[in-house]
Amino acid sequence: MKLYRAKVPAIAKAVVERLVTEGDIEVRPDAREEAEKDLSAIMDEYLRRDNELREQIRDEMSAMNIPYSEYGRTRKRIAEELGHPLGDDVERFLCRQFIENLLISPSIDEVFEEDRVLYKKVMEVLKAHDVDEAEIRDEAVSRIKNVQEGTVDYEIALQEQIKQVKKRRGLIH
Repeated sequence: MKLYRAKVPAIAKAVVERLVTEGDIEVRPDAREEAEKDLSAIMDEYLRRDNELREQIRDEMSAMNIPYSEYGRTRKRIAEELGHPLGDDVERFLCRQFIENLLISPSIDEVFEEDRVLYKKVMEVLKAHDVDEAEIRDEAVSRIKNVQEGTVDYEIALQEQIKQVKKRRGLIH
């Protein structure tokens, strides 16, 4: 899962809404916004750590003169060292963090359901908000005209089109 900052409030709202509507948690109406902010804070912290990870990868690759072709391996190694989740682990990490927060948050009056049930429901919400990166790339590729594939100009055009598709879908500002 790739988490986009623009989706954070919608995800937090959807999680609280679903759990309240289905009677899994009890939240006073005046505390609902605070409960959503608690979940948003968890996602914001994940995004902050993800940015730190990217900077650390960039710094290490530059300092050790590691070629860009080794980016994935370097990212995985450093993420493991820092205990930072990647890929499908992001959803599991966020689910665990959300559930832990629900149990200790002063904004949540009562939790009526077991962790495993909450986990399943939160995971469903996260998956519903997951973005298909391949679909974005395919749409961007289909928009590129009159540029030879495999060239530097093509890569520049592709990155620009990916950015435009993400903006149109509200993933970035």
